[in-house]
Amino acid sequence: MKRLLILGATGSLGRHVLQQAVAAGHQVSVLVRNPARLPQDLRSRITVHQVDLGSVAISALADIIRGHEALINCAGLVTEGRVFVDLVDRIVSSVESLAPAERPTCWFLGGAAVLDIGQTGRWGVELPKVRDTYWPHKKNFERLNTSSLDWRLLCPGPMVDQPALGIARLRIAADQLPVSVPAFAGRLPSPLMLLLFASKVPQMIVPYADAASLMLAHLEPRDAMSRHRVGLALPVGMRGKKDTWAAKPRSAT
Repeated sequence: MKRLLILGATGSLGRHVLQQAVAAGHQVSVLVRNPARLPQDLRSRITVHQVDLGSVAISALADIIRGHEALINCAGLVTEGRVFVDLVDRIVSSVESLAPAERPTCWFLGGAAVLDIGQTGRWGVELPKVRDTYWPHKKNFERLNTSSLDWRLLCPGPMVDQPALGIARLRIAADQLPVSVPAFAGRLPSPLMLLLFASKVPQMIVPYADAASLMLAHLEPRDAMSRHRVGLALPVGMRGKKDTWAAKPRSAT
């Protein structure tokens, strides 16, 4: 069991991380702006820090982080643009300010657009329209990659509040889309690559509960996911929707 700090524990993903972490017996602390949004039945079982991540001083945040073995950041939204980039930079800088022996294993949240598209050497975030919204994920990855932290960047597609499938059933890949990409994809012009990328997204719509489980299953220092972007996809033949998911036959891609 770990001394675990969760940032953004009242958000859509953070709630699942919090519930699963407490159920697993971790010693959990949370950092939130509004403690009233925390589940009432869990408040007595966790340590609560009421902090605004958007304005907290790096030294003050470092003091909270110190003493934890693992940190999971669920705070921030990619649609917030520069605000999201600055938030991640503040967290990374706070951990960097600690002595190496005091630094926790860290999980951050990105998106499928920051994964390699097969062997093409291209990312979804570099494609037209995609980069307009998802460019902060690339900036955050670059910030992590230049740090010396023991980080992992979870890169799912859209997530949904649906029953967990179980991570043993999911396709999981390091640094690449966890779906098949045809060999000819590298020769496609950007507009067609965009269509190919968009066609793969339904396979990467995963439950919040599974995303939370994956992060909690990989909290050990320097494990196989250390310093990797981690992609998630549904089992082969299954496509997701934002409101539901169902198994449907799929042709080979």
